[in-house]
Amino acid sequence: MRNGVIRDLVNGTADAAFAVDGTGYIIAWNGAAEYLFGLAADSAVGRLCREVVRGVDECGPVCSGNCVVQQAVQKHQPVGNFDVQVKTVNGIQWCNISVIISDEKALTMPCAIHIVRQVDMQKRLELMVRDFVVSGAGVSAEEASVLLTSSRSPARDTELSERELTVLKMLAKGGTTVAIAKDLHISRTTVHNHIQHVLQKLNAHSRLEAIRRAEHAGLI
Repeated sequence: MRNGVIRDLVNGTADAAFAVDGTGYIIAWNGAAEYLFGLAADSAVGRLCREVVRGVDECGPVCSGNCVVQQAVQKHQPVGNFDVQVKTVNGIQWCNISVIISDEKALTMPCAIHIVRQVDMQKRLELMVRDFVVSGAGVSAEEASVLLTSSRSPARDTELSERELTVLKMLAKGGTTVAIAKDLHISRTTVHNHIQHVLQKLNAHSRLEAIRRAEHAGLI
């Protein structure tokens, strides 16, 4: 399966679709994507996906050089569909993205085909229901997010080791690096390394952001 076939697959769907290679560059962009994003294929192909799509969710930016999809491509593993906000011709809207990982031997490198469907009204209603549950049922926003939206969070497919998950849970309970090191009988350097791995895998820039992403995805 060569890049030309990838382009044919992308062009063969009526939904907005595009393909990204293993280094994060867009290699195919169909007509429906042109219509949705207001960007011609000639202007999208050859650019970094994160610079074009710039998806964000409730926890912050999703698109980056180390997004969950890129991690999945590198590991040759599937990733579930997820919801993100993107800039469309009609303004910022929620979209659901399904991803197909292709790593056929004929390809110079694996790639990810993204299929984008607009779900703005459904998502906004979902968030309204979540806020209603928070105010009326006495649960936290994080608990409500797990109940209502975790099935479509990109972070849910993040593979954390058992020790990384333990450290993350301790961070969520207010643990400091020193306290975690003492409780787990490991060095502060080891704790720091675990935390850095967690931040990288969750595409987070701070401990608080990592905790929010993990809670939203139902990881902790």
